[in-house]
Amino acid sequence: MSKRDEPALDALVSRAGTWLGRSAATPVRHTAAVVADRFDRITWRDTYEQSAGLREVAEELNERHDHATDLLIDVFLAAYKVRPRLRERAEMAPSRLVNHQVITALVESPDFAELRRETAGDPYAAAMALLAQAATVRGLLERSRAAQGRTERANRAQRDADDAAATVDEALRRAADGADEDGTVPAPAADAVQRAVDAAEAAEAAARRAARDAAQALAAAAPGIRAAARNAAGKAAEAVREEATLMRAWGVAPGELERMPFDRRARLAERLRTGRLAQWAELIGRFRRMADGERARKVENATGELVGVTLGDDLSRVIPSELAGLGLPELRAVFAARYAAGELMLYDAQGEQTTGRGAIIACVDTSHSMYAAGPGGVTREAWSKACALALLDQARHAGRDFVGILFSAADKLQVFRFPADGPQPAGIGRILDFAETFLGGGTSYQAPLTAAAGLLEEEFNDAARTRGDIVMITDDECGVTEEWMRGWHDAKHRLGFRVFGVAIGAPSAAGTGSVLEALCDNLRSIEDLTDVHAAADLFRVI
Repeated sequence: MSKRDEPALDALVSRAGTWLGRSAATPVRHTAAVVADRFDRITWRDTYEQSAGLREVAEELNERHDHATDLLIDVFLAAYKVRPRLRERAEMAPSRLVNHQVITALVESPDFAELRRETAGDPYAAAMALLAQAATVRGLLERSRAAQGRTERANRAQRDADDAAATVDEALRRAADGADEDGTVPAPAADAVQRAVDAAEAAEAAARRAARDAAQALAAAAPGIRAAARNAAGKAAEAVREEATLMRAWGVAPGELERMPFDRRARLAERLRTGRLAQWAELIGRFRRMADGERARKVENATGELVGVTLGDDLSRVIPSELAGLGLPELRAVFAARYAAGELMLYDAQGEQTTGRGAIIACVDTSHSMYAAGPGGVTREAWSKACALALLDQARHAGRDFVGILFSAADKLQVFRFPADGPQPAGIGRILDFAETFLGGGTSYQAPLTAAAGLLEEEFNDAARTRGDIVMITDDECGVTEEWMRGWHDAKHRLGFRVFGVAIGAPSAAGTGSVLEALCDNLRSIEDLTDVHAAADLFRVI
């Protein structure tokens, strides 16, 4: 080729103009569909490291599917972030378009909005939501294999096109470096530019075809992805809601959960979901709600309903005409004399007694017969423990100590103490220990009541507090000795405590002339174990 046949640099630039700067202008293509900052990524990493369940799911999916971890992170962050923002589809790497489609379908699901009310800002709840959707994610990835394969090819084709554009840039730079002063480019360099441009054009055409194929595959998969995503969001919302309800039923506040280490919270959730405790959650929740309502109705130290006039020395109930005498000097001595004799005219009231101030002690029978189930499959034990836990709440609201005494035979007794100045709320682990403990055997009244009176005696000696309340919950009749009964009455008189009796599933134990009637100031019989309101008056007067 003669010098005059060699192409000029301007001609080469014109031929390659489409590709100049193409590689530098290539937009950043993201692998994450949910926009996240450094702190979001730290939260994911910490949660992933603490959750064996997340690691197992990630390892399983990564063995069979590319980019599964990126999808799991997106699902987690979509649930965790307060206001999750999704990238535009055009911003995504083609290989992650299936992930983007799955996340878009999840976030647009009505159930996902409900789910986020429980998970936003809570890494544990977001992880639980992800685990609840793991099976659906696994199925989506399996059904999207064809679309994923095409997006992978589109991704490779796009990289090839970007690389080809970069090759054009490089070939043109070398041609410019070798050009003469008059702009003539040596033939080998010019040929290299021509070959690079041809390759770039071919790569670009291949990338467009691959992108169309991927778009068609994604469009075909879209209806199935949307339906599965809606189903997954619904199941996850239900799972997270059930766990939140379970925690609330057991009195675990949201703030306490957020402060609880991940592994401890996971163990607690598993403990509450399994065994007898899971069966009691609904009953415990109803007891707590009922007790809250009764507390709202109660007026501390109220005198009750006015029913007439009586005589006495209670100055808080003196009728106005008596008080008028204090305004006349000549009648003040008469007022003082009548006050000393307890003959002032007072409003007479009947109503609920004033509440106690000492400890609340629940003595719960755990003899073999307490396993018996009543209507609705509720066992006597479940009703009794639910009532006792509501009494624990009652004590907490009033700033009083609570003691749970589990008893059966005379030699079987276990005491659980929850001081008013202890953890607020009472440590859930200790509460569950109390709820789960069952002693079995026969029934003895004397052992638990002696222990209860001893605790109130101790409280009186240590803090000079009286007016405690003992709630005796049993399903059996049991005798006591005369000597013990005399000591019991002496203790009641000295310490001023009250005794409330609950005969559960055993009407005869609360019958006239029964031992329980002789022991208690207030006694009721519970036969319908689905009715928590049968014990409502306890929470108005204790």
